[in-house]
Amino acid sequence: MKLATILTDRGPRAALAVPGGLVDLHAANPSIPDSLPGILAAGSECLERVAACSQADPTLAEDQARFLPVIPCPQKILCVGLNYADHARESGAEVPEEPVIFSKFASALTGHGQPIELPRASAEVDYEAELVVVIGRRGKHVPEDQAMDYVAGYACGHDVSARDWQLRKPGGQWLLGKTFDTFAPVGPYLVTRDEVPDPHQLDIQLRLNGETMQSSNTRELIFSVPRLIAYISQVMTLEVGDLIFTGTPPGVGFSRKPPVFLKPGDVAEVEIQYLGVLRNPVVAEP
Repeated sequence: MKLATILTDRGPRAALAVPGGLVDLHAANPSIPDSLPGILAAGSECLERVAACSQADPTLAEDQARFLPVIPCPQKILCVGLNYADHARESGAEVPEEPVIFSKFASALTGHGQPIELPRASAEVDYEAELVVVIGRRGKHVPEDQAMDYVAGYACGHDVSARDWQLRKPGGQWLLGKTFDTFAPVGPYLVTRDEVPDPHQLDIQLRLNGETMQSSNTRELIFSVPRLIAYISQVMTLEVGDLIFTGTPPGVGFSRKPPVFLKPGDVAEVEIQYLGVLRNPVVAEP
């Protein structure tokens, strides 16, 4: 299934993609929670009711929908640095022995079709296409061989990054450089795990104004999805709706000669096999 969160005149609602558009799930069946975290927390029986709505008439056309982040208010947004072998080769960096984890705040989230705002405080805003894992089950100390049972599905993500803050502020400001408002587009859909044959065999691209800037495959991931879940859950309890940005492939702007940074008027598109296209215009901060 392809699930989304859309803004309606009744507020944010969970929706299901069907031929011809999107179905407001709670309107189609009031026993279904109106949010995606609520649906995921309700378990497999609720997901069966969601699947039954695939025969419903669409509530609105996709091009009429205002998409919100698939999980609007996750408890945690966890990100992985330097997790593609080809990106490590590009940057001349050593392959890390363990995952490098940082975070973003929920205030950085934005949806498909919504603008990425270039902050007045940064002149070097970069793009990063990423596969996002959506957690569907609460867990701590998750064994690696059971970790996929904790995955609800996947989404396209864009880890927008202010390189001048991340790399050149005193001491390095990874957190602040990564979590300006609108610096975490996610969507358009949460694609459930059963729709993705292997998350480690997915083509991933980022296009800027139609030009391909990043192109790789998740087979280049240094740390697999199960490894990341097992590693992170040693430290913290993973909750339903938590997001894990799994790292970016080569071709990022700051590594190019000359560097390429986002500017007002740009359109960034993240496309991942089976997951669709996450498209965001780029504007100056109001």
